[in-house]
Amino acid sequence: MPPADTARSPARAGLLAGLLPPAVAAAESTGRSGVAPRLFPAEEAALRTAGPRRRAEFAAGRSCARAALATLGVPAGPILPGPAGQPLWPAGMTGSITHCAGYQACAVARTTDVAAIGIDAEPDAPLPAGLIERIATGSERAWISRQEAAAAPAPPPSAAPPSPAPHAVCWDRLLFSAKEAACKLWYPLTGQWPGFRDVAIGLAVTGSFTARLPGPGPAGGDRRVTRMAGRWRARDGLIITAIVWPPG
Repeated sequence: MPPADTARSPARAGLLAGLLPPAVAAAESTGRSGVAPRLFPAEEAALRTAGPRRRAEFAAGRSCARAALATLGVPAGPILPGPAGQPLWPAGMTGSITHCAGYQACAVARTTDVAAIGIDAEPDAPLPAGLIERIATGSERAWISRQEAAAAPAPPPSAAPPSPAPHAVCWDRLLFSAKEAACKLWYPLTGQWPGFRDVAIGLAVTGSFTARLPGPGPAGGDRRVTRMAGRWRARDGLIITAIVWPPG
């Protein structure tokens, strides 16, 4: 067993708070202490070909995962990557890990309470040029355009320079994050990783979103589309999205 982890530093006042049901335990970290979290030997072996950045992300995520699992009484142990890189959780547990620059988080729950979880963290910054056309449907891009137009400053009444529009959220990045969270939930349930354009997202400015995925969910049946609902938050330069699938 690795020594006690001292690398985690306090996260920004619970960015995941309120986005997940009470049965879900979460741990967050800014990972700024400069001390690398320790890994189990089996985890080290799984990373033998990984570069420094991948190792750092993996270690920070596992540190949060062990902290979240501990709140549910699950002893520390290796959390190995699966075939698609997804965390392989202890028996009876499910969860999701996310990380971006300056932030890592994990959410876990017992499978008797939650069947699957998807969380994602992204910088609150525009997507790289050309990416939105690759991941978004026409209706999603139209919705984003309407939000951006509504937030644009009105023309000044005189020659005075226009005031900058207040920043709400980068809608294209939020759309990407919601799709990522939905896909991270979907793969453990179905063994399929959908394409981003196959995941139809409906964003609401009030902090919620819906996700529609092709085909039946884990309950089976002849449904052509599965629908689910999630929540989002933008704060401290970050976008956080979270979505769960109920048990049974």
